[in-house]
Amino acid sequence: MTTQNTQSLALPAPVSFWQAFAFWLKLGFISFGGPAGQIAIMHAELVERRHWISEKRFLHALNYCMLLPGPEAQQLATYIGWLMHRTRGGIVAGALFVLPSLFILIALSWIYMRFGELPVVAGIFYGLKPAVTALVLHAAHRIGGRALKNRWMWGIAALAFVAVFAFDAPFPVIVLVAALIGGAGARWAPQVFALGGGHAAAKTGYGPALIDDDTPTPVHAQFTGSRLIRVLAIGASLWLTGMGWLLLTQGLDGLLTQMGWFFTKAALLTFGGAYAVLPYVYQGAVEQFQWLSATQMIDGLALGETTPGPLIMVLAFVGFVGAWLQPVFGADSLFLSGAVAATVVTYFTFLPSFVFILAGGPLVEATHGKLGFTAPLSAITAAVVGVIVNLALFFAYHVLWPKGFSGPFDAMSALIALAAMLALFRFKLGVLPLLGACAALGLAATALT
Repeated sequence: MTTQNTQSLALPAPVSFWQAFAFWLKLGFISFGGPAGQIAIMHAELVERRHWISEKRFLHALNYCMLLPGPEAQQLATYIGWLMHRTRGGIVAGALFVLPSLFILIALSWIYMRFGELPVVAGIFYGLKPAVTALVLHAAHRIGGRALKNRWMWGIAALAFVAVFAFDAPFPVIVLVAALIGGAGARWAPQVFALGGGHAAAKTGYGPALIDDDTPTPVHAQFTGSRLIRVLAIGASLWLTGMGWLLLTQGLDGLLTQMGWFFTKAALLTFGGAYAVLPYVYQGAVEQFQWLSATQMIDGLALGETTPGPLIMVLAFVGFVGAWLQPVFGADSLFLSGAVAATVVTYFTFLPSFVFILAGGPLVEATHGKLGFTAPLSAITAAVVGVIVNLALFFAYHVLWPKGFSGPFDAMSALIALAAMLALFRFKLGVLPLLGACAALGLAATALT
């Protein structure tokens, strides 16, 4: 056996909490590319390079996170951090996955609101809007490729599209009906609602890992009823403390209170990732509460695509803009209002994700793979595809007819959108290069008009 092979088979040195802290901090600044890119980065770093966790254990944790509402990449980081260094490890890993993008997005949101009318900034967003429309369509195609495995799933997606397009059905109702269909299907047609293959079988060849295939479950990760109750109680207390503070300082009808409650509900409905929750956020933030306009919503999604961290961080932009336009702390404190609102939104959006992992982690073995548990989620994911297609059409309408159907058709935006779709579907171009190219096209187009 060569020296290199001997080293590859040697067990890695133990990882201290602060070594892990440094990695999670780094990950928070380099986690571009959406969930797929972020999961790929973690796999390359944690499985292939550092050998902190084996691929089988990595995929087992990922499959659990895929079943949960919320951002699966952030939850995966929380899960691995918790497995390695107990509760504080999970909290640090999950928080550092989010905080850099929060600070960056607050800065970008301020630039957008303060300088968005400047020709250069307006030109950039002119090119980004068609790109966002293409990205939403691509998301529907990507999720549909996983979820629509048979004609029944296609039927659920079609019904969801009709429900939201023709009848403006609320997103929570669509999720509930889909879950009920999946629950019944688990009993009467289990072959229809069985989840697809998901992730490939675990590969070998990376060498021993600190958390290997046969590594016993750490004591802190073993299920006990008392621990489950304690974690749920702490999670509920944190939510009640945050909401209580908002009620005392803002009142029941205060903007921040409304945001805290609304985004708590949004956090519990994000089956299928950030694109899945956008229709619900649009219905509430744009139509019901009128915190921002449809155009600003599209611009916020473009900003979210350009920053590291979970794409669901676009919700922080929604909070920032809403509080900027309805300043909580007065007209002289627009930035403070926006920054506090973005922080409030982030807190209530991600708190459930930490509870799901810290409370549910020990139950993974007991729940994963059981059809009665997964079938409702399969049906929900299929319904989400129809809802996302409706969202893409809505974005396309606002981009291609910015003044409504009675106004002129924007041919240049249509060309940029078509070019973006070709780049995504045919040439598999990454998100950041795509946004950069479309921003450049937008600048050129506005400079020539």
